[in-house]
Amino acid sequence: MRRYDTLMNPDIEGLLDTTESKFGLVVLGARRARQITSYFGQLGEGLGASVPPQITSTSRKPLSIAFEEVSVEKIVPIELPDEPEIEEVVDIEAEVLAEVLVDEESGETSTEDDESA
Repeated sequence: MRRYDTLMNPDIEGLLDTTESKFGLVVLGARRARQITSYFGQLGEGLGASVPPQITSTSRKPLSIAFEEVSVEKIVPIELPDEPEIEEVVDIEAEVLAEVLVDEESGETSTEDDESA
């Protein structure tokens, strides 16, 4: 029986072990595929701004290369820290602004006292 290379090589089940979800795997593969496409696009220009493929592959498709890199753990997902919600940022900014205003008011009072003395 002849085996054909498809998008399913490497096996998706093996790739899912590296990420938390299918969505994470799709995003990781798509981002890396864009980087690989960018690398091949700028090769003749000599810019060297993009990271080349980390493996030797017989595949020509950037997404297949990206999934192969994930399967041999050359590309690993990282979790970005959670960004604070907008309400939390506004509350913190309001507290800082209130402290600054209190400091300015107390500073103005002391300068007025110094001038009268």
